[in-house]
Amino acid sequence: MSKLPLTLACGDYEIVRALKEGAVTPEGIDLNVLTGMDSTTRHWRFLRNGEFDVAEVSCSSYFVARDQGMAIDAIPVFLHRRFRHGFIFINTSKGIRKPADLAGRKIGLKQFQSTALVWLRGILQHEYGVPLDSIAWYCELDETINFEGAAQFKIVRLPHDSSVEQMLVDGEVDALLHPDLIRPLLEKDPRVARLFPNYRDDELAYYRKTGIFPIMHVLGIRREIVEKNPWVAINLFHAFDEAKKIAMKRLTNPRIVPLVWYREAWEEQENIFGDDPWEYGLTGRNTNTLTTLVGYAHEQGLTRRRPMLDELFLNVFQGRKRGDHFRV
Repeated sequence: MSKLPLTLACGDYEIVRALKEGAVTPEGIDLNVLTGMDSTTRHWRFLRNGEFDVAEVSCSSYFVARDQGMAIDAIPVFLHRRFRHGFIFINTSKGIRKPADLAGRKIGLKQFQSTALVWLRGILQHEYGVPLDSIAWYCELDETINFEGAAQFKIVRLPHDSSVEQMLVDGEVDALLHPDLIRPLLEKDPRVARLFPNYRDDELAYYRKTGIFPIMHVLGIRREIVEKNPWVAINLFHAFDEAKKIAMKRLTNPRIVPLVWYREAWEEQENIFGDDPWEYGLTGRNTNTLTTLVGYAHEQGLTRRRPMLDELFLNVFQGRKRGDHFRV
C-alpha cells in the first residue's frame, strides 16, 4: 500500500536529524522534511497560509489560532525550549537595576504574541511583581495571528521601518524583551546590558522553584489530516520520540562536539534536569509548564478563554479519544 505523503516544516535540530535523514520513518507516512526557514517565516506560512501539513509552530500563536477557531491541532512534541531571563535588555542610562524598575516604562518587543515574550511578561508579573498594565509596549512586527487584546495593555504599533534594537540604543525605549540575542549586546555596546547579569543563576533558581523549563514551540497539524487519518498523530509522535532518543544517545559522545568541557556540561544537565529535559507528551512536568503558559496567554489578552490542555493537544496514547482528560 502507498504511504500518506506529508510535508513537515521544522528547525534543523539534532533531535530531528534521524527524521530528516530517513533513519527514522513514521509508519505509513512518506515525510518530506523542510528545515530551511527561520521560525517567524515558518510560523506565518503555516498559520496564515496553511502551506504545510505539519509544522513546528509558536506555542502562543497556536493558542491564538485555536482561540479563533482555526482548524489546526497540536501533537505534544516540543522541539524548542529555552530559559528566558537572559533576554531582557536595558538601556544603561535609564537607572534600571532590578525588575521592579521596569514598572511604568517604555519597553520594546519584536511582537507582542511571541511565545518567548509571553513567558517573559508572565515571569516578570508573577515572579517579580511587575505590573504589566503600567508599561507601554512598543511592537516592531505585525502579529502572526491578529488578536483583539485586553484593553488594559498599552500596545504601540511601530512603523515598519522601525527597529526596537536601535530604539533601545538611542534611549527611545527603556528596555527590550527579545527572543534572540541582540546585535548591540553582541557588539558590546556600553549603552545596552542585560537586566539579569547573572541570568543563568536566576534561571536555575526559577527552575528549582517552579519545575518549568519553558516550552517555546509545539508541533501543529492541519485538522483535516487527522480527521481523515486518525492514526497519523500517534505515528508522528512515536517517530519524533525515536529520533530524539537517537540524538540523545549520539550526543553522549563528547568527541562529536567541539566544546572543551562538553562532557561536564552534559553531566551537569543530567544532575539538574534528569535524563530527558526535552521530553514529549503531556507528562507531569510538561503539563505544569503548558498550563502556566496557557494562563499567561489568557492574562495577557491573547486568548478570550483559558482552554484545557486536552482541547489543545491530540491524544497520542491509544485507548483515549478527543475530550478525555490526560492523567499523569
